[in-house]
Amino acid sequence: MSNEFTIGVEEEYMVVDPVTRELASHDQKIVTGAQKILLEDQVKAEMHQAVVEVGTKICRNTDEARADLGMLRRTVSNLAGDLGLRIGASGTHPFSRWDKQMITENPRYHEIVNEMQDAARSNLIFGLHVHVGMQDRELANFIANTVRYFLPHVFALSTNSPFWEGRNTGFKSFRTKVFDKFPRTGIPDYFESIEEYDNYIKLLIKTNCIDNAKKIWWDLRVHPFYDTIEFRICDIPMLLDETMAITALFQCLCAKLYQLRQNNQSFIVYKRALLNENKWRASRYGIDGLLIDFGKQSEVNTRYLIGELLDFIDDVVDGLGCRHDINYISKMLERGTGADRQLAVFNHTQNLNDVVDYILAQTILGT
Repeated sequence: MSNEFTIGVEEEYMVVDPVTRELASHDQKIVTGAQKILLEDQVKAEMHQAVVEVGTKICRNTDEARADLGMLRRTVSNLAGDLGLRIGASGTHPFSRWDKQMITENPRYHEIVNEMQDAARSNLIFGLHVHVGMQDRELANFIANTVRYFLPHVFALSTNSPFWEGRNTGFKSFRTKVFDKFPRTGIPDYFESIEEYDNYIKLLIKTNCIDNAKKIWWDLRVHPFYDTIEFRICDIPMLLDETMAITALFQCLCAKLYQLRQNNQSFIVYKRALLNENKWRASRYGIDGLLIDFGKQSEVNTRYLIGELLDFIDDVVDGLGCRHDINYISKMLERGTGADRQLAVFNHTQNLNDVVDYILAQTILGT
């Protein structure tokens, strides 16, 4: 089974001046330095110059992905250090203002800014994207339709952006609120077939809504160029261990839903409007709130539902070889998410500089 659901992980880091704790432009020097060290194009620029993105190679299991991602976090951290900078893993910077940040010189980024104006300029956020390989695009569409139900549950575990421009927003993930200003975001609709999905893309291109399918920015999408489905809903987790636990959870969900399909079983598919109710709750309360169990038509403790989710996938975990990563989720439930820990630091010191220092230290743990 592990060969059928390969994984690739992408993370976006903030680049920080350790003296001011503000976001800082690295002028693409981190990317240039990485290209001299790494054989493949695994470190890339992003729209804002205070962001750097990394991506693993195609990995057979979470152990391979952990080794690759740990190397990337370490490499980028060292390159930033050589420039007198640091990297941090948080869905938003606690206090830096977006209107002070520079845009990377690239025709594609300037095109996006020209079209979307301040919606794009203010999109100074940092996410985790997990690709899970599929045998074919029809299977990808089937799993994408079904796995949508579980997106808020996994998202709640990833919440790591409680602050925005110096304010405690009251959300565990304010990153999603920032990104909501973009078109074609959020949990996607149900598509009857891959042909229906492709026709939707073709219509948007024909009517000049988009010029290519990568401008579909949903929380989950059948990737336009790779044989994967791409999970895009999560904040970047602070710890490498947290990223690997969430990656394992997405991989296991795909394997479990595939198993059900092979046994002629199915999972109830719910409407986008209902699923978005749970996404909002997850962004607001993280793992400490209530999600809706649509089967029971009642509110249920989020931690309990995550426990049910772990029971649901349990019989595919060992076949994928990720038991140790899945087991880490119990520690996440015990210690709290990145958002919970950021808030704990702030509540203790009342100083956002201390929150930034905590993020920077945590980012390189376990690498």
